[in-house]
Amino acid sequence: GHSTGAFKTFYKVNDLYESRFDKDGVFPWVFTRRCDEGGYIINQDYTFLQHRNQVTTQEKKRFDVPAHAQDMISAFYYARTWDLSNVKPGQEFTMDVFIDNEIWPMRMKFVEKETIRIRNGKYRCLKFQPLVQEGRIFKNNDDLNVWITDDGNRIPVLVQAKILVGSIKMELSGYSGLANPLAKE
Repeated sequence: GHSTGAFKTFYKVNDLYESRFDKDGVFPWVFTRRCDEGGYIINQDYTFLQHRNQVTTQEKKRFDVPAHAQDMISAFYYARTWDLSNVKPGQEFTMDVFIDNEIWPMRMKFVEKETIRIRNGKYRCLKFQPLVQEGRIFKNNDDLNVWITDDGNRIPVLVQAKILVGSIKMELSGYSGLANPLAKE
């Protein structure tokens, strides 16, 4: 992720997140985070020792984690495996995510089905609110919203976030090689 337009003159963002995960088990092996946000720098390297239920960090520290603990990126792929065929507004899903050298029980609340329009089209979506850690980056739990396609692909189409220093909007810019027809109108 990076800042664009005139905004990058005032607040330069250059972030890289990578996750290497097991496609069958849908759990991570290696996570890399390189963030430079206006001079605030975060570098993280996590190696997930899934067979030992441990994570090793770049400082060579080891942490015990629950089986199938996720990282920040693999968590979204793991969430795509949930059965959402009978999901109801307000229903919550939970997973364990290792972030900032600690395990955090991430909760995602289903909000509603919604058709949204972004620059490259109109999509039928499922809207979720990840229940966030208030006060760190977000003021309130409803400051982060994620829309995924309401189809077998479950592609993230739109993410909107109000953060302590402004807001972030991420839109799907393209796709290819989908396994299922896309919920595009």
